[in-house]
Amino acid sequence: MDKKTEDFYVRLKEELTNSTLWPSEYLYKFIMPSDVHSIAKVEAAFNDMGAVITTQQSKTGKFTSVSISVTMASPQNVIDKYIEVSDIEGIISL
Repeated sequence: MDKKTEDFYVRLKEELTNSTLWPSEYLYKFIMPSDVHSIAKVEAAFNDMGAVITTQQSKTGKFTSVSISVTMASPQNVIDKYIEVSDIEGIISL
């Protein structure tokens, strides 16, 4: 993980720790190429967590936005999930 990404996660953890009581509902938002297998990988990462997952394809159909609302135990769990899905090709976290 590069320094810029590491710094981002440190700041995110601080903000989540200071602004939210845990466990708490967290909303993940991703944009990715409209590849069925990649979208399935994201959905699988949140399997058995009681997550509510919605997808919306772009007008051109080239990209899909994926929103995932799920109860997370701590800021570190939120970050761990971002890191877990970060290796999926073309995924962008918002």
